[in-house]
Amino acid sequence: MIALTLDRIAEITQSRIGPSARPESVVTGPVVIDSRQVRPGALFVALGGERVDGHDFADAAIAGGATAVLGSRPVAAPQLLVDGGDDDVVAALARLARNVAGRLTEADIVGVTGSSGKTSTKDLLAQVLGRLGPTIAPVGSFNNEIGHPLTVLRADQDTRFIVLEVAARGIGHIAHLCEIAPPRIGVVLNVGSAHMGEFGSRANIATAKGELVEALPAAADGGVAVLNADDDAVIGMAERTRARVVSYGLSEGADVRARDIASDSAGRARFTLEIGGRTAPVRLALVGVHQVHNALAVAAVAAEHGMDADAIAAALAAAGPVSRWRMEVTELDGGVTIVNDAYNANPESMAAALRTLAVLAEQRRAIAVLGHMAELGDGARAEHEAMGRLAAETGVAALVVVGEEAAPMADGARGVAGWQGEIVRVAGVADAAAAVRERLRSKDVVIVKGSRVAGLEHVAERLVSGEDAK
Repeated sequence: MIALTLDRIAEITQSRIGPSARPESVVTGPVVIDSRQVRPGALFVALGGERVDGHDFADAAIAGGATAVLGSRPVAAPQLLVDGGDDDVVAALARLARNVAGRLTEADIVGVTGSSGKTSTKDLLAQVLGRLGPTIAPVGSFNNEIGHPLTVLRADQDTRFIVLEVAARGIGHIAHLCEIAPPRIGVVLNVGSAHMGEFGSRANIATAKGELVEALPAAADGGVAVLNADDDAVIGMAERTRARVVSYGLSEGADVRARDIASDSAGRARFTLEIGGRTAPVRLALVGVHQVHNALAVAAVAAEHGMDADAIAAALAAAGPVSRWRMEVTELDGGVTIVNDAYNANPESMAAALRTLAVLAEQRRAIAVLGHMAELGDGARAEHEAMGRLAAETGVAALVVVGEEAAPMADGARGVAGWQGEIVRVAGVADAAAAVRERLRSKDVVIVKGSRVAGLEHVAERLVSGEDAK
């Protein structure tokens, strides 16, 4: 973070300096909400939280080297006090991040949004742009009104790129995040059915995602909208932006295109990249053919920063997985492969996972451990049935359905004529891991997928650790 005195931060955040704080004291960063992450010079942001109140850790934060605490409840430690509650603290944090972002005149801000693939694309993009200069990106899916400003506040005068993942739970959320850190380049990956229960329709989801391109500068001022040419709702956003549009996808008319797509036995995609009138062969280190679209979006951004086709191909090939539980592949004794893709799930990402399983399990047995997909609204039952059908159609030997909300998957699988696989219904993580253990054979491939609330990453972890082995 750019070094700032407490009196300057108080002015920016509209907070008051507590009696034990010294106005001339300097915050050099990091800005954190977890007292265990405090370092000398840090600013500790105290939030109420669901289980613990951050204010209770104010003394520990100061003992760890924090310069001050930003919070809404008076504490004995040096403090910047905000009137109100947690919402007002978060608003103060946003004001601080907006001020710092405005000072980073040499940093290029890139925003990435979409119904699925945001984190994988953000991770790829940060690795590719990192070859050009110091790059800041959020860890995991730190993409909301708290994680967004905290990521921005990690940047300093040496930062050249800030890659931000922007998510929405409703209309106006992305617009708010773009006010905190105004992007010059915006990437929209897709408009799917994630959070359909909250938004009500795909059109509403598109409205929310399109707030990113609406926030971009005009083309004359360097604004660039990178849009998926293969998604009608995304490419349609070209009409909503003043920025120059760069399209990517498999369509022949796309500015950045992939052809000759194939996968190796480990599920890693390879393709020919076409960009700027040049071509280059690309071999991704990431698992899943769905990563091709993500890679094309990254290629489009990289080209905007002067990388040629060969340099982009080399950077993409070298980029590996960063965030946990996203197509995380572990090889066990006996040739067993465990794929932990359990960070989150929606119909599009689950379909991609099942198709990847089919590639990985060619001439091998496949087991799919699937939990429910949250926030799908009235279409939840139909979407779960469709995933059950797809699992059966890909030829899994066993479909382990975890939890009552995922039960329609079993009904969908039963309706697939000719499928001879087994359906196993279990209540939770422990039973799911045990069910897989009972059926596991040498060289099997197991994929685990479900929404965040299902916690199915623990199924994969149990299988990898051998916790449920008899």
